[in-house]
Amino acid sequence: MVGLAAKPTGIKWIDSGLTISRENPDDRIIALAGNPNVGKSTVFNALTGMNQHTGNWPGKTVSNAQGKCSYDGTNYVMVDIPGTYSLMAHSAEEEVARDFICFGNPDAVIVVCDATCLERNMNLVLQTIEITDHVVVCVNLMDEAKKKHIHIDFISLQKDLGVPVVGVTARSGKKLGKLMETVNSLKTENFINPIKLKYIAPVEEAISIVEPAVKARLGEKLNSRWTALKLIDHDEGLLKSMADYLGFDIAQDEIISSKIEEARRRLEENGISGEELRDKIVSCLIITAEGICADAVSFESGSYNARDRKIDRILTSKWSGFPIMILLLMLIFYITITGANYPSELISDVLFRLQDILAAFFTQIGAPWWVTGMLVMGIYRVLAWVISVMLPPMAIFFPLFTLLEDLGYLPRIAFNLDKYFKKAHACGKQALTMCMV
Repeated sequence: MVGLAAKPTGIKWIDSGLTISRENPDDRIIALAGNPNVGKSTVFNALTGMNQHTGNWPGKTVSNAQGKCSYDGTNYVMVDIPGTYSLMAHSAEEEVARDFICFGNPDAVIVVCDATCLERNMNLVLQTIEITDHVVVCVNLMDEAKKKHIHIDFISLQKDLGVPVVGVTARSGKKLGKLMETVNSLKTENFINPIKLKYIAPVEEAISIVEPAVKARLGEKLNSRWTALKLIDHDEGLLKSMADYLGFDIAQDEIISSKIEEARRRLEENGISGEELRDKIVSCLIITAEGICADAVSFESGSYNARDRKIDRILTSKWSGFPIMILLLMLIFYITITGANYPSELISDVLFRLQDILAAFFTQIGAPWWVTGMLVMGIYRVLAWVISVMLPPMAIFFPLFTLLEDLGYLPRIAFNLDKYFKKAHACGKQALTMCMV
């Protein structure tokens, strides 16, 4: 059996949006989706050979990272889209993830999940299956699940979801070959029975009113059931992206518009309007996820995550969470500022000693004063100041911040501050960007 390329290559395009670079028309586009901190980027790096770290806050992962790998004679362009908990986008990176899955036309979507908290990840899996049936569920961190004595019945999980499911340990590369074999099999095998989410009766009735008109207008361009639901829900950001993709605003179609109004009237008659519809949709997703995971996931001990819950109670408590957060961030800033003084002084001494040597050299060769001033006192001196002042704190701060992320503390900071940032029409994750600034 042919495995992954021995030396896969990877390329990163910054701000590439939905533009994908194929070397030939037969290259297959694979989107890697998943919640933050599930090892999605580890899977991506292992498959493409890229050494890339992906953060989980706005401004760092909004751009799509792309890489190449090959399997069994087929070339793949892997797209590492930003981590997101839901395709009901509330932030810039969630919009990027949603738009690529919905309108980027990937040949398949690999949804990476955390084996230790599969139920929480199932929300994104179900939303993705609503859009496309070319989905492979990659259950990562199987080694961590084993340590916590969590058992996953992959046969039951695959049967309930109706799409292929593969368990992997990306850090060690275990079962990544099986993952690519499964992705490769989608070319010839059609999983034609993906789970069909069932909503409460009034929502199903509203969908049935709009869907026939949508299917008649769009054909196979988009999933008609999903599109009908989103038109009724009226997510302005999604509808704008949909209009850009289709080249026209489907909500303005006379027939479809009348059907949408009729569906909303039926919902209002049943006491469902506006945000209530979104709540009903989310509730159905959660209930479905709970049912699927109840069948597939079992624990040797009900207290498998007791330690994590105790840590959460301390780090996210309104009494202890904020003092710990403030003290920890102050400690990081103190280490960064104080620790940077010594290497900064050393680098400054070396670079400015070299400045004197360069100035003496230009004087010795008889260079005009303005050449010496421009090259040595201008360009070189500014560059030396920037390097000596900026490089040391960056070299200290970012590894420390990465350590906090790997320990799982950054999401807890975002949780602590989310309530207060929402008052400014922002979200808690933006607090992390402010810390870096």
